[in-house]
Parts: sequence; structure tokens; C-alpha cells
Amino acid sequence: MPKPYTILQISSVVIKNDETEVKDMSQCSLLTQLREWSLRDPGLSELGFEQCKELREKLQTVLTGRLAAQLVLVSPMTRTLQTAVASLDWLVATGVPIQAHAGWQETTDHPCDVGVPIAEVSARFPGVDFSHVDPVWPEKTTPEARLYAYTRRDLVTRAQTVLAELYARPESVVVVVSHSAFLSKAVSGSMYANADFRIFSFEEPVSPEAAPEAAALSKDELPLLMYRLREWDETRQSHGGMGWSLDRVRNIGDELDI
Repeated sequence: MPKPYTILQISSVVIKNDETEVKDMSQCSLLTQLREWSLRDPGLSELGFEQCKELREKLQTVLTGRLAAQLVLVSPMTRTLQTAVASLDWLVATGVPIQAHAGWQETTDHPCDVGVPIAEVSARFPGVDFSHVDPVWPEKTTPEARLYAYTRRDLVTRAQTVLAELYARPESVVVVVSHSAFLSKAVSGSMYANADFRIFSFEEPVSPEAAPEAAALSKDELPLLMYRLREWDETRQSHGGMGWSLDRVRNIGDELDI
């Protein structure tokens, strides 16, 4: 049986949580949007922490038996670190490690989606292992940080990179705490409400021989999607593990029109 992953919009269980101090932008003026986007790496709002309490209770019943997790991977953004600590502390208490991973960070290079230096954030989360974070963190715009650039092709390339790493890991169940835009538009296609989660297994990877040379791709072409996820019925048919997410699936790369 393929290895399961839980993705918490907080993966594969994937948890997602973007209920931050930044407001819902859908009903805000352009001036308000610009002001909120200018906040550097905001933390969770009070509502976000309340959602984590509900998520924590649910995960204690889900991440058992065949879904007993052996590792938590988390974006080094403040809001995802807070989500992981608040909702998975009981798992960590059993000895399951939490590792920060720059590859699971959010998409844009707006200040709200750019992290702070590891020396600063690690002091606030002593239970998280930051030793594996890419040294270019939190940079996203220099040539050295091309993997984290805010372009359609680079985002999908990053998604394929982290999925390849995930597929090669020895653990049978991994929890990934990441962000809705990255997960939905570049990783799985599924939709993620705040603090919801979905469970996936890998499909059989596509042969690398089928991949075109990167240099041969046009600016608008995506890399070959060698690694794809298949969602479990337990969350696919229930609007996510918490029942909060939209029942919609995007094509990878949709709505990444840059």
C-alpha cells in the first residue's frame, strides 16, 4: 500500500492555517490590502488559535493506527509554526520530531509571505528543528533563491522538489504544515480552509525520461509533474478532515498566471 501523508493546510496529512493577524482581503479596499500585505511574517489571530484547538482534538483521533505519524514537516513561517505547536504538541510529546523546511513556505514575495531569519524565529520555537532549513532562507528574490521565486514555473518546480523529497523519505506517515495557496495551486490541487487537513498517498511517479530539458521549456510551460498526490476518500468526500474546505480541485498551476 502506498505511504499515506496528511497535509494540514496548516501534508500529506497536510494541515493548513492562514488565519493570521492579516485580515480577510476579499472585502477590503486596495489601501487596506496594501497595508495588511506589508506586515512581515504575521502570526495567528485569536480565531486562528481557536481553530487550532478544534484541529488538535480531531487529529488526536485521526493520527493513530495506520496513520500514526513519524515526522512533522513545517513551513518556517510564524503562522505555520504556531499551528504545528498548538495542534500537534501531543504528538511531539510522544517523541515525533518537528523539522522546519523552507520548501513548504507560502507563494508570494509580499512581506506577509516572507519569513524572518532563523536566528530570530528559532528562539521562539525551541521544540522545532531548524537545522535543515535552506541557508538562503528567508530570501525569495535573489538568483540564489530561485527555487522560492514567485513565478508560476518556479512555484510548480518547488512543489515537485518537495514532493520528490517527501516520496524518498523513509517514514511511512508524514504530517506537513503548509499554506493554502502553495498547496492548492502547486502541490495537490485540492482546496484548503484555514486549519483544515487532507490525507494523501502518492501515485506512481512518472518516469524521469519523460521530462523535457528545463532549458527547453518556454516561460509559460510547467515542468513535468512527476509526482502527484491522490487524496483519500476520508477527506475528499468530507470537504477536508475538519469539513471546512470547498469541494473543488484545481489543475496544478491554475491561477498562477505569472
